[in-house]
Amino acid sequence: MPITLQGTAGGFSDQFLARIPELERTMTAQGLDPSDFIISKDNAASSNARPLGPFFYDYTVFIGDDSFTVTEPNDTRFLAYFIDRILAPEQDDALPQRPTLFSRFAKWMAQPI
Repeated sequence: MPITLQGTAGGFSDQFLARIPELERTMTAQGLDPSDFIISKDNAASSNARPLGPFFYDYTVFIGDDSFTVTEPNDTRFLAYFIDRILAPEQDDALPQRPTLFSRFAKWMAQPI
């Protein structure tokens, strides 16, 4: 069963709809069931203040009882973000973190004179 699409922002673009089968194949390859996902597209809150219409959209992804929302300017950008998240490797806490500016400064200040 495919991903469920819904929303109040006038539907999804043709380019987005054409790439849904690719998204579903990617999800299946990662061990995810596309039928567990609902993607909703709505006008972002900031679009209510624009006289020319929406500039950004809120894309909410529902997975069971969980959900997350991403604000993007168009369907293509959201789709790229979503596919990147599906393909992203799990975070490995054992990997060293790149030192931040503050940590480098603190290390430098801790040096003896």
